[in-house]
Amino acid sequence: MEQTTAYIGLGSNLGDRRKFIKTALAKIANSSACGLTRKSKIIETAPAGVASQPKYLNCIAEIKTTLTAESLLNALLQIEAALGRKRAAKWSPRTIDLDILLFGKRTINSPKLIVPHPQMHLRTFILRGLCELNPGLVHPVLGDSMNELLHRLDGGDFWLDSNRPQLVSIEGNIGVGKSTLAKKLSRIFNCPALFEAYDTNPFLPAVYAGNYDLALDSQLHFLTSRLEQLNGSHLKPGRTVVSDYLFEKELIYAKRLLSKVQLLLYRKLYDRVSSSVTKPVLVIYLREPPEMCLKRIHTRNRPYEQKIEPKFLEALNRDYERLFAGWKDCPVIRLSGFDCLSEKNVKHLANQIIYYTATASRRVTRTSNRK
Repeated sequence: MEQTTAYIGLGSNLGDRRKFIKTALAKIANSSACGLTRKSKIIETAPAGVASQPKYLNCIAEIKTTLTAESLLNALLQIEAALGRKRAAKWSPRTIDLDILLFGKRTINSPKLIVPHPQMHLRTFILRGLCELNPGLVHPVLGDSMNELLHRLDGGDFWLDSNRPQLVSIEGNIGVGKSTLAKKLSRIFNCPALFEAYDTNPFLPAVYAGNYDLALDSQLHFLTSRLEQLNGSHLKPGRTVVSDYLFEKELIYAKRLLSKVQLLLYRKLYDRVSSSVTKPVLVIYLREPPEMCLKRIHTRNRPYEQKIEPKFLEALNRDYERLFAGWKDCPVIRLSGFDCLSEKNVKHLANQIIYYTATASRRVTRTSNRK
């Protein structure tokens, strides 16, 4: 009979956690229809969703099986029951948890089983284990390698939460195409788009012309606008919203444009209000060489931008790289040389974004893309 390579996620946070995992692995290995080929290291992780419970031990198993995915699920449920697993509320502690992560290259969307596992791309411990076993694995739906998906998380574990606004923030250097991409994604998702208040900022032309006495006024104008747009009471839980900026960029420009005295004053206000803004569930970071950004700046011909120098764009590039090198708040999709005018590219990106947001349209899109 034909064999399928599948990957199983194992977790335990009750009782003798290591023993439960080893016993589950032994039961899988001893099954007449399954063969355990490899297993990752067992690691300890914090619980996802509910912090007030014991930490987990986790590992990933690679198996060969002649079972169908549905039959494999039933076999795993029997192992869970034999090891004392009791079904309770979501995120509840458990003696053993066995999840089908991947079943060959198949995609399954049934009432009992979704494969690939719908949140595996949000869990560092899963992706790290898969990379340990098979670095060349590609996600059957997202189309990216496990290494790429792991890089997006930067060591964090995340989960889909429909109780918060599904803010997708696009960031990158001046002229990289943030607004163009935000408009296209807004149309695809039929959702609101939030744009930086460039054209309504009365101080910005003077600042770009070299009058840094007005830099604080310009930054305060942007700060006020962003606070109004990203106020938690204005954005609806579960609703996708796209912005062509990330609130945290405020400090990048403030440090570049303000004097020490201005920055001290600005920082006091920023620190006081930053906790009130809606945080993104996903960041799209667009990367381009500064010379390409400068070319686009000259092409779009905003008068107040024409005196921007390459050195300023190079400095901003370094600032953005530092910002996202230590970013922990949400996944980051990094795109180098991304063509925002390509409908194919944008649609591919939109399909990926769906898997990082908890929206009502998510399941519809998943189902429509099944093959």
